[in-house]
Amino acid sequence: PPQVIRRTAHSASDATGRDRCERARRDSVPAVKLNARIAARIDLVRRRSYVLLGLLRRRDSKFVASYLRGLQGVEIGASAHNRYYLNAINVDRFASMDTPYKQEEHRLAMHKAKVDVVAPGDELPFADGSFDFVFSSHVIEHFPDPIRALYEWVRVARRYVVVVVPHRDRTTDADRPLTSSEELLARHAEGFTSDEEAPTHWSVWTCESFLEFCERIGLRVLGS
Repeated sequence: PPQVIRRTAHSASDATGRDRCERARRDSVPAVKLNARIAARIDLVRRRSYVLLGLLRRRDSKFVASYLRGLQGVEIGASAHNRYYLNAINVDRFASMDTPYKQEEHRLAMHKAKVDVVAPGDELPFADGSFDFVFSSHVIEHFPDPIRALYEWVRVARRYVVVVVPHRDRTTDADRPLTSSEELLARHAEGFTSDEEAPTHWSVWTCESFLEFCERIGLRVLGS
């Protein structure tokens, strides 16, 4: 237990008290570290159980399936822990199965989504209108120039581009200002690009601000 020792002179009893405090301090450090490891392990088990239960149940997104069921398309950056069970090839900019993203997949789902085509998500090696759809989930925010990416997906898709966008207020970006359409238009006009990851995400939106952004760049939204 914590102790408050009032020292008035050096004595054997003071030394004994100091020894007890030092032993208590040393003994408490491993306990704190152990508790932190246990808490982290419990959180991982909880998250992994949630992901695996969803995979076992094979719960489709009703919204996504209502547009894409029965069609053939492309998924940008598919991940094992965020599956939508689409008839789609997976396009990833990395061939390696040991990137931080793939490591996180394995940590949560205990396996990794196979990469079918290695290419930048905003520069697809496909002809115009070569697939029924292009789909992405929690990916658009990782593009320095999301306008370029969206226009590329529209080029490749015959019918639909379906994008699942994280809501700013439900992520670690909650304290960041929304990314304005003006900023995104400026990035696109100057051809802004980067091989580096942003500290969190390049862009953050709410549902309303993303819809406004799509309207500003001339994309018609069918549903949200």
